[in-house]
Amino acid sequence: MSLPPIEHITYGPVRSRRLGASLGVNLLPPGGKVCNMNCAYCQYGWTRGAARYRGQGTGWPTAQVVESAVSDRLMRAAERNELIDRLTVAGHGEPTLHPDFDHVTERLCAVRDRIAPRLPIAILSNSTTAGWTEVRRGLARYDERYMKLDAGDPITYARINGAGGPAASVEQIIDGLRALPSITIQAMFVSDANGEIDNSTDGAVEDWLRALECVRAERVHIYTLDRPPALSSLRPVPALRLREIAGHVRAAGMIAEVFAKKK
Repeated sequence: MSLPPIEHITYGPVRSRRLGASLGVNLLPPGGKVCNMNCAYCQYGWTRGAARYRGQGTGWPTAQVVESAVSDRLMRAAERNELIDRLTVAGHGEPTLHPDFDHVTERLCAVRDRIAPRLPIAILSNSTTAGWTEVRRGLARYDERYMKLDAGDPITYARINGAGGPAASVEQIIDGLRALPSITIQAMFVSDANGEIDNSTDGAVEDWLRALECVRAERVHIYTLDRPPALSSLRPVPALRLREIAGHVRAAGMIAEVFAKKK
């Protein structure tokens, strides 16, 4: 069963395989997933209709509301001596679709600087908006940028990420990522029990590696399913294969870390 949408601006801390104790920040309207992709592995289920579009509908939190919510939460954490490793913008969809993303990010950084100046701010993004000028300005403000790239060829990309409508092509994503300062690529590897989806094959990995070399990622995080996906026939890729893929990344001169499915 898919996870329900997040109802508040702050949530957690979530114990993340990759980010430690991560205090989440949700910039999206409550009540439903908002994303311009439709990934088969998404823990929040399928993207529905108009939820693909930037600024669609009402309920987007303002920069002031985000700043206030994060300020209150960080103050409570300080009072309790609560351990938080990162402040992570993610939520139930794509955070860069916020119509005032750069300004929201500026206010978020300001409240961090005031209350917890040594706390890194990270973002998890699907990379489709990395080529947009105003989004790039916002992304440049983060300490850590975790950008999705699950495939390097258009066919595998469409099968894994369900691209359509306003989502960017693989070529546009690569061009956008190249324009960003230091990034960590996050890549989810999955296979399908019906044999229709698999980005862990030799051919798919070769195309993905070529895309990585174009992007010039600082780090690459390789992982597989750990929560129920939108497409029930998806299966996690074995840890041995993930380690093989990581070896190819390292051979290409990049740092790779593997996060296998929990036992």
